[in-house]
Amino acid sequence: MHARPGASSNVKLMPVLDDGPRDRKRVALTFDADLTALMRRRLVSGQVKSYYNKALIDVLRALHVPATMFLTGMWMEQYPQVVKELAADPLFELGTHTYDHRGFTEHCYTLGTVPRAQMLTDVQRAVVQLDQLDPHATRWFRFPGGCYDAAVLHELAPAGVTAVGLDVPGADGFAKSPQPIIKQVVDHVQNGSIVVLHMHGGDNAPYTAQALGPIVRELRARGYELVTVTRLVSRR
Repeated sequence: MHARPGASSNVKLMPVLDDGPRDRKRVALTFDADLTALMRRRLVSGQVKSYYNKALIDVLRALHVPATMFLTGMWMEQYPQVVKELAADPLFELGTHTYDHRGFTEHCYTLGTVPRAQMLTDVQRAVVQLDQLDPHATRWFRFPGGCYDAAVLHELAPAGVTAVGLDVPGADGFAKSPQPIIKQVVDHVQNGSIVVLHMHGGDNAPYTAQALGPIVRELRARGYELVTVTRLVSRR
């Protein structure tokens, strides 16, 4: 299991988890719910109908797939009732994904950058929001774009969360069809993998729901048990 404990001899760092134990055929499918200021403007203007991909959640439920969702604070503000419904479903566990999906290092794709002085507050804000909507909220956290460095891990140590990375990017962002998503996941999964996909749909991740069923069926056919991140790292 590739987990960095988040501590050196003198400096406390946020812990980071990149995968689970490699000796068991378990895989965690995880789904990020991004919402940025630009995406919210698209919603308000009517350019995008919704950034909640309900069809994806319907597939997870129909196939009885446990999953871990990482929600931005802005997404929780937009869809508070959905968060409560997801939190009440025993298939799912919820973690946080910052407030508005800005990057924590410079040049993190085109996400912009959270100022260093605001990083801890940004992460804590989303944690408080989730706690208000989910009585079983985890302390799992995901960096936007997967961007961080040692200085950031030090800055965020007081937040009390564990960063969950990945070893299989699902490549569903701005995909043109389901097939590349399916191939990317099934070709790269191994024991203990953490797969990242997206649950906001819209113009940013339009084919994730269509790819999900084939991914689940193929992974199960190969003998993988699909689990939450918490279950992935459990020794039970």
